[in-house]
Amino acid sequence: MQWKQTCRLLAVACAAALVTGCATAPPFDYTAYKESRPRSILVLPPLNSTPEVYAPYSVLSQATFPLAESGYYVFPVSLVTETFRENGMTQPAEMHGAAPEKLRQIFGADAALYVNISKYGSSFQVVNSVTVVTADAKLMDLKTGKLLWAGNATASSEEGQNNQQGGLAVLLVAAIVKQVIASTTDQSHKIAGMTANRLMSAGQRNGLLYGPRSSKYGKD
Repeated sequence: MQWKQTCRLLAVACAAALVTGCATAPPFDYTAYKESRPRSILVLPPLNSTPEVYAPYSVLSQATFPLAESGYYVFPVSLVTETFRENGMTQPAEMHGAAPEKLRQIFGADAALYVNISKYGSSFQVVNSVTVVTADAKLMDLKTGKLLWAGNATASSEEGQNNQQGGLAVLLVAAIVKQVIASTTDQSHKIAGMTANRLMSAGQRNGLLYGPRSSKYGKD
């Protein structure tokens, strides 16, 4: 009896600690962001920390839409790539290493978004096949070099899926089918779009603020 009571007390204490930890998680400090209030954003070609060579192109091609929808002018991807090439920079690492004042001089942008992809693609996990895309980003003021915002997001093909029921053979077949579908339909690109929307859309907790072209500008 004493042992059961002790277990109950420990369980309650752990639950309380978890709730308290979530409730006291500090919000992002938007002081510098609100002082800067950038109007235009330059999205740099992402750094790729995965073995998938197409990951940067997939994420970059879907990055401008959520930013534009959030009220910012976003420099076209093709224009950015060509302008970097004309200035002798062809690799994302070179672009990310350029000084903020240099980027402002070249593009005239208010801020730059630096993106890094840490997970991209499908993996076979014993009795399941999962496609995951994870990325983090930071928004830098190109006039002052200050960090305005930083965040991360992830998306998975498992979201909204019901747990598979059946024996091991059924689960293995289902996993193989999912792997084939992922490889033949470029499911990673779809999941990358979900990640980009979560990472670069305004109005989310600790997310980007709305830009001047949005009716919600200055209200967040």
